[in-house]
Amino acid sequence: MIIGDLNTTFTLSSETTYLKRSVMRDLLKLAVDPDIISLAGGLPASEYLPVDEFRECMDAVLLRDGSRALQYSPQWMPLREWIATYMQSLGVPCTAEQVFITNGSQQGLALVSRLLLDSGQVAVTEAVVFTGIQQVTAGRGAKVLTIPTDSRTGADMDALEEAFQHYPKPRLAVLVPDFHNPLGVSLTEEKRAQAASLAAEYGVPLIEDDPYSPLRFEGDPLPPIKTFDEGGYVFYLGSFSKMLAPAMRLGWMVAPADLIPRITVLRESIDLESSTLMQRTVCEFLSRGLLEVHLRRMNQVNKERCAALLDALQTHLGDLAVWTVPTGGLFSWVTLHDNLNTWELFEEAVKQKVAYIPGAAFAVHGGFENTMRLNFSNVKPDAIREGVARLAQVVRQSL
Repeated sequence: MIIGDLNTTFTLSSETTYLKRSVMRDLLKLAVDPDIISLAGGLPASEYLPVDEFRECMDAVLLRDGSRALQYSPQWMPLREWIATYMQSLGVPCTAEQVFITNGSQQGLALVSRLLLDSGQVAVTEAVVFTGIQQVTAGRGAKVLTIPTDSRTGADMDALEEAFQHYPKPRLAVLVPDFHNPLGVSLTEEKRAQAASLAAEYGVPLIEDDPYSPLRFEGDPLPPIKTFDEGGYVFYLGSFSKMLAPAMRLGWMVAPADLIPRITVLRESIDLESSTLMQRTVCEFLSRGLLEVHLRRMNQVNKERCAALLDALQTHLGDLAVWTVPTGGLFSWVTLHDNLNTWELFEEAVKQKVAYIPGAAFAVHGGFENTMRLNFSNVKPDAIREGVARLAQVVRQSL
């Protein structure tokens, strides 16, 4: 790729050709416009973030550790040990030596992609998936095979097996098991076991991207895919950015211990390490038992706001749309009549001071023009109801 102006010309890497900017970054600015009811973002409720508790934890770390908390440092072993214990509580056999700290789940995706996947090789994802997953697969020049997702039970396992039988064999697959972004659905326990079994049977590494499972507000937790990973082919990714606060930019990977040195070298080539101050502060927050309190509060808020969204959809769009009914997470996926195009409706929606993300932005190989993703976590219930009413007006005027 060659790009330039009157004075300079640059020959850019092939990755810049494949890689596309996430539409979420462009639309996220709508979330902070006070005049727009934004159902577009993926943010938690700002007013419920643990500002005071986190400040106290950071003060405690700085008083205790002083300048050591501000230096370069190996990954903070007490945090890795906490994560290993947490994973064990989910039913995953895990040691601290298998835990690798990342700057959020997205960096974990990028690291495993660089570890396993070269341009031109095959990767498997769902047909509709978070743009960050697209960036580490198609965005790195991979040939992407896609599988459908059932709106009640999650990714299609028959299609996953068919993809694993492809020649050349896929180098990796990615699944989002809980409260899928953008679909809001969760993989059943039976399908989780099948996914792990298929990865082992066909020797295809499976990335379990699981930032949302702690955000459950209804029903019983389901075991991670990694729980069923007898063959050792599942890489688990978690995120404190979703559990605690987005600005943490901190997450983790559970991977085979003998691959951690390779992953470490890849990480060094990007940004060396995660902030030791942030690692120590998050660990202090966790060790004080504050996470459980925080999640209970946030999940109750999300439950109330999700109920407001579902009620508003039924009231204003019940005859024109269907939608997923999440039991956790941040999103619901809305499907309108086939003849409607949510990209085309978006400009008028913004004029009416309401925003969403057109579903086609998440489609790996196109389609899904009549869909949209709605976020409920960062909008108060009354504003959600008003936003959906405005959205319904836009939809009905287009018929």
